[in-house]
Parts: sequence; structure tokens; C-alpha cells
Amino acid sequence: MDRDTQVGLIGDQSCSIGDAALFASELTISEGQRKPIQHTALLVEQGRHRFYTLVLPSSLLAASCAVETRNDNPENGFQRLLDARRAKSIARYIDSGFGTVPGAIVLSAQACANLNYDTDKGLVEFEPDPRAFLIIDGQHRVYGFKLAKKSVSTPVIIYDKLSRAQECRLFMDINTKQKPVPNELLLDIRRLSEVETKTDALFHSVFDLFNTRDDSALAGLLSPAEKRKGLLSRVTFNAAMRSIKKAFDGATAEDVYQVFNAYLTGCRHGLGLHGLDANIANPAMFKALALLFINVAERVADRHDAQYTVANFEEVLIPFFRRLKKSDLPRTGLGPAGLYDYYNKALSAGFLIKQWIFA
Repeated sequence: MDRDTQVGLIGDQSCSIGDAALFASELTISEGQRKPIQHTALLVEQGRHRFYTLVLPSSLLAASCAVETRNDNPENGFQRLLDARRAKSIARYIDSGFGTVPGAIVLSAQACANLNYDTDKGLVEFEPDPRAFLIIDGQHRVYGFKLAKKSVSTPVIIYDKLSRAQECRLFMDINTKQKPVPNELLLDIRRLSEVETKTDALFHSVFDLFNTRDDSALAGLLSPAEKRKGLLSRVTFNAAMRSIKKAFDGATAEDVYQVFNAYLTGCRHGLGLHGLDANIANPAMFKALALLFINVAERVADRHDAQYTVANFEEVLIPFFRRLKKSDLPRTGLGPAGLYDYYNKALSAGFLIKQWIFA
């Protein structure tokens, strides 16, 4: 939700056109076009609240809504308070022809809208004004409507005669009582909707191999669809893999699995020397070990002609883990980057040229 717009719910409720640059893509508001606008609407009563639900063109919303009341220029209000990149993404989505934005925009009618409802005809009528409505929810979508070249029909909910305090409470209720979709679930949804990037598709397949293979170093330590304590989620796994993706350029999911699984198996054995093999599922530890992978793999490649077996990885990893203390796995107060630096120094400290040139 658009929590960054809470600042907009402060100030008086007066409206003025001023020198505002209007939002219209298909609609502009001038003194000669200030005829009341009518649209079919339903009156809904929920508890002590009454609101109207209707469908408006997105271009009309772009020309009639503001995100706050203190700024004389509605367009600058959007640009100052909201994320332009997110709005541009919404605009591209709409203009692609495939975009659909079914969620209702929640508005509060301002005094200058002069909102009226004809019960017999089921019509809402309001004056066109760039500050006719204050946006309670859907700020980025309306900003996207402003930037889009196309206009689409948009569900709208309009509250009328709310005080500033009521607008603030409604804003807080909407933004605190809705739970966002977990990132782990979004990764699955991207695959199902066929919008994964090539890299994400590779990591998704590699994760699935680690989650299903009997010889997986991460067997029983993965959580595909949600974040769970003591388990690695897809989000954490992908973040770790993304840091070393160049090492697997052009590789298949099976190739990545075979090499990285051999490495992680060696890591678990090394952690097991300290009785901490399950700590490989610690997010900071896992990301740090992923960063260390290239350093270790280079040593294996030099010594064993790129034969990435568990035994060859352990030849490098076991001495490394023996040099570490239990309290280093992970070391308190260090994030993934700090752990990597610490581990890389420990890895290099015991490395001797004669170990691979004269062996």
C-alpha cells in the first residue's frame, strides 16, 4: 500500500485550480468544460460509513485526483510524494494492451467536487476539478493513469463528507489491515504467469532440484512457498545464486545443481566438524558461502582440472573449516558481505603454492 502518502492527509479541505498542470491524457479541464459529470453508481452502507461504487475512465481520474491538499500543483504533488518508477511501470502495463488493474481506487470527495447522488436515477454527479478527490488508496495507480497513453475503465469507491481525521483513519485502516503477498509466493506466481526472466527461471529450476533430489545437500532445509525459521526460502536462495550467476553463464539447471551441490555438500561436512551442519540454512551463512564458492571453485579447477567432485571441494574446504572457530559459523554481528570477507581471509591464510604446484 501507499504509506508514503500519509503526509497528504494534512491541511485544509479547500480546493482551487490555481496554476495546476492537469493530468488528462484524453481529458483536459478548462473553464469552458466545467459542466457537472454524471456516472451511474451504487450507494453502499457499511456500518457507519456510506460510499459510492462506480466505474470511471482512468483519464478522468488522472484529471480529477490529488494525493495531498497543501500543494497548489496536483502534478507536482504526485511527483514529489510518489515513486515515479512504479507509476511508469503501471503506465507501460496499461499501454501494452494486456494490462488489467481491477482493484478499486478509494477516494474522498472534496468540497470543490460538489458531489451529489440522485437516488431515483442512481447517478453520482460532481464538478470537474483537478482537486475534486483526495486519493485514500491507489495513488501509484492514478499516477500511472496520468502517464499512460491509453484510458481504461477503472473501479472506484468514493466517500463523501469525510473530515480530515476520518480520511486519516480510513487511510490507516486500509494500509494496516491488508497483508502483502509474500515474496516467496510471488516467485511462484511469476513462473505460472510466464513472466520469469531467464535468470530467475534457471534459479527456480535449480532450487527445485535441491528440494527434490535425494542427494541434495539442502534436503529438508528448503521452504519453497513461504519464509520459515530454520529453512532457506526461494528468495534467500535466489539472492545467493544471483551473486555468483556469472560463474554459471550458459549452464543448465542440472549443471548448476551438480557443481553447486558438490560444493555445498563439502560445506556441510566442514560445518559438521563443529557440529553445525544445519547452519548452512542460516541466511547470512548461506549467502556468505555462496560468495565464497568462486574462490573455492578456482582452487579446485587449478588442482583437479575442473573436476568438481565432493572430494575435490573438500580438499579445499575441510582445512578451511578447521581453521575457523564454532563462533565463526556464523560470526555474530557480520552480514553476508562481512562474513565473506572474513571467510575469504581465512581461506587464503592457509593456502600454500606448494599444495598444488608441487603436490
